[in-house]
Amino acid sequence: MKIDNPIKPIGTTEITTDARLGKGKSAAKPENAPGVDVTLSPEATRLQGLDSALDGAGDVVDAARVAEIKQAIAEGRFRINPEAIADRLLETVRELLRSTRSL
Repeated sequence: MKIDNPIKPIGTTEITTDARLGKGKSAAKPENAPGVDVTLSPEATRLQGLDSALDGAGDVVDAARVAEIKQAIAEGRFRINPEAIADRLLETVRELLRSTRSL
């Protein structure tokens, strides 16, 4: 089973002052035109940091291990250990809580 990244990157769009005020369509900003200052909320800044952290995480799926488990299931040798699943789930939650506190 492959777990995809559920967070989709947010594209950036440049909006001219007229378009922002509903006076026309957005257009590419000429090189000599003044820019529009944009301030991000702390939550938006935090989300950008999380997105960057996820991009740097890389591929965390061990294809060989997945194939091994798949084969064990097909042969009826795979045994579920509920205690190990619960322990790892709790550890994941602890890691998530630690990472959100540090941001």
